[in-house]
Amino acid sequence: MTTLPDPAASQALLIGVHDYESMPALPAVERNLAGLTGAFTDPELWGLPPAHCVALSQPPSAQDVLDTLSRVAQRATDTLVVYYAGHGLIDPYSDELYLALPGSDQERLYSALPFEWVRRAVLDPRVGARHKVVILDCCYSGRALVGGMSGTTQVADHALIDGTSLMAASARTRKALSPPGEEFTAFSGELITALTQGIADGPPLLDMQTLYRHLYTALAAKARPLPQQRNRNTGGLIALARNRAHPAHSAHSAPRTRPPAEPSPSLAEPSPPPAEPAPASTPAPTPDARGEDRPQPQSQPEQQPPAPRQHPTPGAARAADGQATPPRPPGSSASVRTRTLAVVSAALLVAGVSTTLALLNGAQQGSGGGKSKGGEATYNAAVGHVLKRGGGKGGTLKFVGAADADSWDPQRSYYSFVANFARYYARQLVTYDPESKDTALTPDLATSKAKITDHGRTYTYTLRKGVTWEDGSPVTSEDIKYGIERLWATDVITGGPSYLRDVLDPGGTYRGPYKDTSAKGLTAIETRGPGTIVFRLPRPNGDFEQMLAMIAASPVKKSRDTKAKYGLRPFSSGPYKFRSYQPGTSLELVRNPHWKPWSDPVRNALPETVRVRIAGDQNSVDRGLTSGDDDLALGNAGLGPATGARVLSDRDLSKNLDAPRSGIVRYAAFPRTVQPMGNVHCRKAIAYAADRRGLQTALGGPVAGGDLAPSLLPPGIKGADPAFDPYGVLKHRGEPDLTKAREELKKCGRPNGFPTTIAVRNDRPSENDAAEALTSALARIGIKAEVERFDGARMPTVVGAPNEVRKRGYGIVIMSWGADFPTGQAFWRPLVDSRMRLPSGNFNQSEVDSPALDKLLDKAAAETDPNTAGEIYQEINHKVSGEAYYLPFVYGKYVSWRSPRLTDVHVADVYGGYDYARLGVRGA
Repeated sequence: MTTLPDPAASQALLIGVHDYESMPALPAVERNLAGLTGAFTDPELWGLPPAHCVALSQPPSAQDVLDTLSRVAQRATDTLVVYYAGHGLIDPYSDELYLALPGSDQERLYSALPFEWVRRAVLDPRVGARHKVVILDCCYSGRALVGGMSGTTQVADHALIDGTSLMAASARTRKALSPPGEEFTAFSGELITALTQGIADGPPLLDMQTLYRHLYTALAAKARPLPQQRNRNTGGLIALARNRAHPAHSAHSAPRTRPPAEPSPSLAEPSPPPAEPAPASTPAPTPDARGEDRPQPQSQPEQQPPAPRQHPTPGAARAADGQATPPRPPGSSASVRTRTLAVVSAALLVAGVSTTLALLNGAQQGSGGGKSKGGEATYNAAVGHVLKRGGGKGGTLKFVGAADADSWDPQRSYYSFVANFARYYARQLVTYDPESKDTALTPDLATSKAKITDHGRTYTYTLRKGVTWEDGSPVTSEDIKYGIERLWATDVITGGPSYLRDVLDPGGTYRGPYKDTSAKGLTAIETRGPGTIVFRLPRPNGDFEQMLAMIAASPVKKSRDTKAKYGLRPFSSGPYKFRSYQPGTSLELVRNPHWKPWSDPVRNALPETVRVRIAGDQNSVDRGLTSGDDDLALGNAGLGPATGARVLSDRDLSKNLDAPRSGIVRYAAFPRTVQPMGNVHCRKAIAYAADRRGLQTALGGPVAGGDLAPSLLPPGIKGADPAFDPYGVLKHRGEPDLTKAREELKKCGRPNGFPTTIAVRNDRPSENDAAEALTSALARIGIKAEVERFDGARMPTVVGAPNEVRKRGYGIVIMSWGADFPTGQAFWRPLVDSRMRLPSGNFNQSEVDSPALDKLLDKAAAETDPNTAGEIYQEINHKVSGEAYYLPFVYGKYVSWRSPRLTDVHVADVYGGYDYARLGVRGA
C-alpha cells in the first residue's frame, strides 16, 4: 500500500556541489537543492518541517558529509531521503563510484567521497528509518565536461540497500546532463517539476515507481539521458509527495498511516518498466538507433519508440521498450511466470489498474475481436477487415506522435511511420495494394508493374498520364531518376536506406547528383522521354520492385530540391501538400489542388486537412487519444502499458482498440564463437529449456507482447509456415520440454549444465524482463546464466561487434528484428548471410557461417517468381531452426487506439498498422 511518510518522523539530506577547485562548475546544482527543499517542505506536497530537510551545499570533506548523514539518519524513524548532485568520479581499477567534493579531481581520487561509504552509513544498524530513498544525479565517467555529467547502472547495482528505492540519473556510459541556460540539471529538473506540478493521470501519491516511469518518458522525449531505478521490498511504493495534478488533491487529502511491517529483506524487487518512451530524435549514425517503431518497407526500440541513422547495409534491427530492470538470481523459489506477472502487475497496480486484464492473460472479450456488425466498431475490428468502409470527404484527420520524424524527406527517412505517412505527398512507381489481403504490389505512378527482360536485369515502366506536382507541372521520368539519385549524396542526404544503391551501383562508382553534374547521371537508370524509365541491374534481384515501393524511390523535382533542408518542405506529387511545419511541434497538410483522383488508384484522399501534433511523451499521446483530441498515433508503439491495460478492461473503450502484428520478431541469438554455443546440442538444450510462455508474459503477454514464435520467420513473409514447430512450442503451449533439454545437454557433453552470460540492452525493460525469465528457466537444467546489461545506444559496437562479443563472453544476446520490406531476402540476409558479418554494426549475431545458406540466399534473391522464392526461404527457415542459431520468443504485437471518428480503417500487414492513405473522418 502506498502511503505518504510521516513528515514528523522523516528526514532528508540534500547534498550538492556546484563549484570545484579543478573541475567545471555546475551552477544548476545549487538551484537543485533549493528546488527540492521547496518541494519537500511544501505542506501541500509532503510537508517536511524545515529542520528535517537539511541542504548540505559545498561540503568541504567526506567527514563533513558522513557526520551530517549520520546525524540526520539517526533522527529518522519513518523515511530517510539522501540526495546527491554534482560531478562523479570512477576508480579506474575498482570501477567504484566516488562523489566529487569541492576539492576533488580524478588524479586525487582520495579527495572524493566513495559512494560505498554513503551506502554503509544508510545501512548502519543505528538507523531506524523504515524506508530509505537514495537519489543520485552525478557523473561516473572519470572526466567532467562543461554542461555534462555521466553516470552508470553500476551505481544502482552497488546500492542494494534493504527497504529502499535508489534512483540514478543516467545509464552506463551515458552522460547525465546539466543543460546550459536551464534552471536545474536535466534529471533533477524533471524530478522537481513532477513533485511541484504533479503528474497528470497519475495516482494520488507520487511514489518512486510512478516518478521513475514519468521521469523516464519525460527525459526520453527530450532525447536526454535515461534514469535507472532499483527497489527492494516495498521501496518502489515509497511516496515523496501528494500529486498536485490529481483531482482529489488538497492540502491534507493524502493518508499518512504507516504501512504494515515489511517482509524480510530477501530479494530485490525489479522496478516496473516505464510506459513506452518516445524515441529520441537526436541523430545517431548507428545501425540500431531507431528503437521500437514497427519494421516495414522503409523502417525498432522495441515503445519503444527512434533516432535517425545512416544505414550502411540492407536491413535494420528493430527494438523496443525503455529502462533496464535487474534479474532475480537463478534458483529463486518463485516460478518465473509468477515473478514476471508480479512485475507487470505491480506496474498496473500503481496506475490503479486491475491485473486480471488481457495484457496479462491474452483475453479480451473472447480475445478474437473480429468483424464489426453493421459497420460498428468492436475490438480488433480493423484487423483483417475494413471498418466503416465508404466514408465521405471532408474533415480533419488528427495524428499525434511522441516524437517527430527523423526526416520528412523521402530519401532521408528510415522511420516506419514516415513510410506510411509520406504517401500523402510522395508517390512511387509501384506501391502496396490496399485491397490485397497480403503484401502484393500494385502500380502507382506507373501504368503497370515492370516489364522484366534480360533474365531479370532490366525493368521498364511507362508513367501514367495526368500525374502532376503541386504546381501543376507533370511528374516525369527524369524526376523519378533524380529522386533516386539523391540516395547517393550520402554526405548531404543522410539516414536513408541503401538497398537501391547496393543493387543499382554495387561498386559505388556514382557520386550523386550534387557532385556529378553530367547529363547522364546514374547510368543504371535510363529515361526515354518524360513517360518511360528503365532500370538496368548488374545482377538480377527478385525484390527490386519491393525496393522501388519504398518511399526512397519517390520522385523529386530538381528545381525544388533544397538538399539537406528538403525535409522541412517536400514538394508534393501526392494528394496533399505541406501548409506548415514546426519541427518537434506540429505538421499540417492540405489538399494539393492539382492532384487528380483518376490518376491515383491507391489513395482515397478523404480528409480535407491532415494534422500532426508532436506531444513529446507517451503519456501525452495516450491522453490525446483517449480524450478524443487526437484520432490515432503515428507509428506502432501502441498505447503505454497502464493506459492499454485500463482501456482493455473497459467494455465501452476497448471497442476502439486493435492488436495488430508489428512485424517484429523478438529472439535470442547464440554467438557460435563463444563456447559452448559452437555446439549445436548446447544451443538446442536452451531451445527446449526456454519457458516460451514465461518469455511471452515478460514481453507483454499475448496481446501487448505477441504470439508464440515456433520458428524465426514471421507471418506475412512468403516462406513462413505457421504449422512448422520444430521444438514443440505450439504443441506444448509454450511450456519447456526439460526431458529433451537434458538429453541435448548430454549430447553436447555438458550433462550438468554450463555457465553463460546473457547480454541485454539496458534501455529495453521488456527485454530485461525476458532475460530474467530465460535465466530462471535455464537454471532448471543447470545452465547458470548471468545477465549483463549494456548501453543500448552502443549496440553496434558491443553486441554488433563480434570481437567484443567474444571478449565479453556473451553466449546469449537478446534482440529484436523486422524486415525493411516483406520478403525473405530483407529478413534473412542480415541475420544469416556470412558475407554480411561486419566488424561493427553486425546483425548476424549468431555468427552464422554456412555456405549452404549463402547459396540458398543468392538463389532466392535472383528468383523473379515470389512463390518460388518463398519456397527457398521456407527451406532456409527449416535449416536455421534445425541448427538452433536463434531462439525465437514471439511475433510482436501491440495495443493500438483508433478514434470512433475514423472511417475506412484497416490494418495493412506491410505497415504493421493502419493504412494512413485510405483513412477518412466522420463528424466534427
